[in-house]
Amino acid sequence: MLIHRTAAKHRRHDLLWELAARQSGYFTAAQAVKVGYSHQAQHFHVRSGNWVRIDRGLYRLREFAMLPGDEHDHFVRWWLWSRGRAVVSHASALAVHDLGIANPEKIHLTVDPGFRQRGEAVVLHRAELLPEDIEDREGFKVTTPLRAITESAAEALDQDLIDSAVAELLDRGEVTRGQLARAAQRLGSRAELGVERALRTAWT
Repeated sequence: MLIHRTAAKHRRHDLLWELAARQSGYFTAAQAVKVGYSHQAQHFHVRSGNWVRIDRGLYRLREFAMLPGDEHDHFVRWWLWSRGRAVVSHASALAVHDLGIANPEKIHLTVDPGFRQRGEAVVLHRAELLPEDIEDREGFKVTTPLRAITESAAEALDQDLIDSAVAELLDRGEVTRGQLARAAQRLGSRAELGVERALRTAWT
């Protein structure tokens, strides 16, 4: 019986580790339950310091919390917080793609119109994104460079930010001016104006 319990304990640990490793060490209470950790066991691991409580129902393995980590690890935390409904977007997406001078104080996320959660560290934008507007990263999703620029322009974010992102994306040869203009048209007049100004700046 003891051997059986020990084997089950190791299996739970291994399953949770494999899951969390794909998510920069983060996992939800629901995910922990799914691999075999009761809520009582979860409280024990938090008290013991094995897990770090990040938010309600959201944890991180101590080993990952103690490491410097990747610059994008925190986006995984917000993807889990949203239960997989949020996409990193706008200025935050520009930063993920290393485009221009974007360095937002808060994390910009696009969620579906029915999303009801709130977070002080995030700016929520509501929209129905198309599959072609989204890229998969390890542990989170992010809008494409083209979408990130045009949605930032549509929100009338700082024009210098748009200018720098457009110039860099064109320099990389990843899009054409026509593609930028057409993508901006999808999002309305403010997006068109911001992108048009950035394209004119890019000529000089």
